[in-house]
Amino acid sequence: MIILADSGATKTDWCIDNSPNGHIVIQTEGINPFHQPEEKIRDIIRQQLVPALPCSISSIRAIFFYGAGCIPPQSKIISDILGENFPSTELHVETDLLGAARALCKDRAGIACILGTGSNSCLYDGQRIVRNIPPLGYILGDEGSGACLGKHFLADCMKGILPTALYDGLLDELKETPASILERVYRRPHANRFLSGIVPYIYRYKGHSEVHDFLTRSFREFFHRNVLPYQSTLPVSFTGSVAWFFQDEIKETAASLNLITGLFVKNPIGELADYHFKTNL
Repeated sequence: MIILADSGATKTDWCIDNSPNGHIVIQTEGINPFHQPEEKIRDIIRQQLVPALPCSISSIRAIFFYGAGCIPPQSKIISDILGENFPSTELHVETDLLGAARALCKDRAGIACILGTGSNSCLYDGQRIVRNIPPLGYILGDEGSGACLGKHFLADCMKGILPTALYDGLLDELKETPASILERVYRRPHANRFLSGIVPYIYRYKGHSEVHDFLTRSFREFFHRNVLPYQSTLPVSFTGSVAWFFQDEIKETAASLNLITGLFVKNPIGELADYHFKTNL
């Protein structure tokens, strides 16, 4: 039996090959070794994943874990913690970006992008990532991500760039004040998750001209900083909740830059299952 994991800042999907009955998905809290202490990651594995497994640990042959922040040496943290719980299991820990590329492109060349709580992109040759522009996180980068959309939308509201009615509605939606927002962003943990939580509000008003312009500017910045430098004519495919819900705005912006868009997938775990389970990888 094989387990696939796709892990981001908000959630982790664990897909278990339960042949001949297809596969099942277990969802736990997100895992990111850059932002979480090791004990927190251990707790997620031990308390949320292991008790939910539909099989014995000894029956699991391999785990393929694709996660945000899983680059050396952080990937070893995940591998070691998984090894503590699955001592006889073959373990593979890779970046969520490679998982996205395999899900979106399979064995074809393309540009694969993640637009969720964070953002990332790569040039993929059908087997491996050949170039990656570093995402740099929501403070220095992550353009087009949920965290950055929330950050810039909130800032535009607070600075009076967007209409007052949008700002008033946002404060009411969040049940926050300007002072408590600053507290949430600067003094509490997981500011990226708080900021990404503004995205459903943005989506609700995306038909307003000011919000539409805000979105196309945001996605244009993503393309300029994370896709155009590849200097490629290959299709650009996307996974992640932001990409899924703002497909129209992304396609419109891509077309204005003469880019060809490919596949849009809300959650890569199903496509990853096709890649691994059908090719026996």
